[in-house]
Amino acid sequence: MLSFAVIVQFIGLAVWDVSLTLVNLVTPKRKVGKVTPAGHPGADGKWPEYIPAKEGDSRCSCPALNAMANHGILPRDGKNISFKEMGHLINKTYNFAPTFCFFVPNYAAKMLKKNYNTDTFDLAELDLHNGIEHDASLVRAFPRFITSGGVSLSLSLLQGRDLHFEPDQATIHVPYVKELLESATGKDADGNKVLTTPNLSYILSKRRAEARAENPKFSLAKMHKTFGSSNSSTLLTIFGGRVKDLETILLEERLPDGWESRVRESQGLTFLTFNKTVVKVERGVDESKFAPKSGQE
Repeated sequence: MLSFAVIVQFIGLAVWDVSLTLVNLVTPKRKVGKVTPAGHPGADGKWPEYIPAKEGDSRCSCPALNAMANHGILPRDGKNISFKEMGHLINKTYNFAPTFCFFVPNYAAKMLKKNYNTDTFDLAELDLHNGIEHDASLVRAFPRFITSGGVSLSLSLLQGRDLHFEPDQATIHVPYVKELLESATGKDADGNKVLTTPNLSYILSKRRAEARAENPKFSLAKMHKTFGSSNSSTLLTIFGGRVKDLETILLEERLPDGWESRVRESQGLTFLTFNKTVVKVERGVDESKFAPKSGQE
């Protein structure tokens, strides 16, 4: 049962988020080319030097956070990150609203049993399974493994099939990324390929059906379905679904030169606005399209 303090915090967050959404409705949007604030890394599209992670660095299953570390916006080694500072930097880099940037690091701190105000974390810690990281990831391979006689075996070895398996969720699963980007059917005003809501629902449906059929330890609670749809919705909102940009972001975990958030609202992307996309993506998910036919394994 939720404590009184948690309920009060939730109500306060909701009121704050609605207020920011209303402010967005009555204030001008940020000018194109000026979404990233002056003085912050990425202002005027000039991102700090990109240096990929090296051995010993900490990374996680979130390409957006990894990109921040690769550019030195977060510590380049991905370690000893302040929860509060991470939220502030996400706000400035991606223009998520302050409510989002307060809630997510708070949730992560509670998940890791740490203090939001005083503790730090490494990016890899965020991949605590069934915390935020979950089965049926959009662009990461299966996180699960089976232990037999003290030896960890991938599902592909156990079943004699070429399944997608990866215990390190920081590893980019290139086939999944390419399949996602190739599914794009939309076009922007300039004729560039963009992902659409139905495209994301389709790929999520496929990921969930395949993981459910091939992973004997598959689990996906309602909360983790929401996380999955939220991750997908970030591609549509913050990144505008633009395939050219997403190729760089998802395959290199790098912010393209000149890139800025596609969310131009003065107060950033609020939960209230973001959840409209999340709900549409999740409602479109239909695993039955990919369910094995009767008699097939």
